[in-house]
Amino acid sequence: MTAAAKRSLLAGLRWTSLRLRLVVVFALVALTAAVSASGIAYWLNREAVLTRTQDAALGDFRQEMQNRAASLPLHPTKDDLQNAAVQMASSSPGYSVLLVDKRDGDKPIVGNSNLDTFTLDNVPLSLQQQVNRRQPSEAGNTYPYHLFWQRTSIRGTPYLVAGTRIIGGGPTGYMLKSLDQERQDLNSLAWSLGIATGLALVGSALLAQAAATTVLRPVQRLGDAARKLGEGKLDTRLVVSGTDELADLSRTFNRAAISLEKKVADMSAREESSRRFVADMSHELRTPLTAITAVAEVLEDEADSLDPMIAPAVHLVVSETRRLNDLVENLMEVTRFDAGTARLVLDTVDVADQVTACIDARAWLDAVDLDAERGMMVRLDPRRLDVILANLIGNALKHGGSPVRVAVRTDGDELVIEVRDHGPGIPEDVLPHVFDRFYKASASRPRSEGSGLGLSIAMENAHIHGGDITAANSPDGDGAVFVLRLPRDAEELTRTARDQGAEARDEEGDAT
Repeated sequence: MTAAAKRSLLAGLRWTSLRLRLVVVFALVALTAAVSASGIAYWLNREAVLTRTQDAALGDFRQEMQNRAASLPLHPTKDDLQNAAVQMASSSPGYSVLLVDKRDGDKPIVGNSNLDTFTLDNVPLSLQQQVNRRQPSEAGNTYPYHLFWQRTSIRGTPYLVAGTRIIGGGPTGYMLKSLDQERQDLNSLAWSLGIATGLALVGSALLAQAAATTVLRPVQRLGDAARKLGEGKLDTRLVVSGTDELADLSRTFNRAAISLEKKVADMSAREESSRRFVADMSHELRTPLTAITAVAEVLEDEADSLDPMIAPAVHLVVSETRRLNDLVENLMEVTRFDAGTARLVLDTVDVADQVTACIDARAWLDAVDLDAERGMMVRLDPRRLDVILANLIGNALKHGGSPVRVAVRTDGDELVIEVRDHGPGIPEDVLPHVFDRFYKASASRPRSEGSGLGLSIAMENAHIHGGDITAANSPDGDGAVFVLRLPRDAEELTRTARDQGAEARDEEGDAT
């Protein structure tokens, strides 16, 4: 499975995924509709089945009571009731019959078509009372006795129980109709409706997935295109088809990408032109600056023999010439970093010797305390380490206070060099900007002795090694502390950069 497919699958499984929410909403709507429809269908069918069975049984029972029970003698015997009950049950659609009459002394006489399934105990007392109660004669009720029925359950089986009396004298009849077959039919219907509901739920989920795929595929393509655009692939475009809202969104994205690519190209061209101008200007300045520097050095050697009114001007020219020379060198270094042409020239060096050489070359031995053990070997670019140390130590001597302490140690795979001065420290509002190019801590002092690029160049040299520099004030409030961290072996960084460059060239070759 590709990485893109894995991302798509994981995105689809997250609850925040629009695809998952669409599927869930579709499923809930389908489930609600299917359950409602199934419930209504089950209830309607249940009532229809029970009503049909009930009406058939009650109609037949009423007819049998009129034909057979009403023809019995006024005072029937038990055998008469028994025979009539058996005849009524044998001609009925599957129900049992119970006939009850009374002898002298109100002793009941019972005739039963099946004593094993139907006795007077099976008839609810409330139904017996309703059947035996004489109804008042009114305009809408001309019969003193009516047919009453009730659904009940006997030993877990549903039954229909009904009863009525013969008008004008005669036995009371009860019938018991099993509804077990109807229950089984309704259970089968319920299972069928449940299966239909499940199928509807699965179908809705599939439809939701299809709809989500149809809707979200353009959105996913748009997201991938936006991600590529954010990664710097400004030539990314979407294939537009259709006239719907998503197609309009894709067209808008393409227009925005075209505009962005044009603006970035214009900015890159202007930046490249500016970089080229600075580089060309720096190169052009070096030739006359070399001549001016030579003349200034001659004038400096002869300053003591010059007119005292001219000597200060000579010293100023020499100082500003050196400052201009430093500025040109720094500008050339910055342009190399901006152009991406700066490269490491690695060598294995003793850090203590390297720091000592940097301090000695600039005659700082009396102003700097060095804490470094010999034999601490690292692999880095000696020239760039010298530039970093010269800028950090020089900045501490210029803006801090003596003595400046340089401590060298190792921390795992890192080389740590700490430069601390004993000056007033760095204002809190200046700390975030100390490595910015040409940053001035005070707007009222736009001119400073340095170029304003030293710390920035030191940071760039640290970054090219894969390291970093941090600036802070000492915890005890005595001076500022700059901490340089570099990998003890920058070979791996150089190899990684070389491999990445080779991969980029291979991809360009494949694309062409």
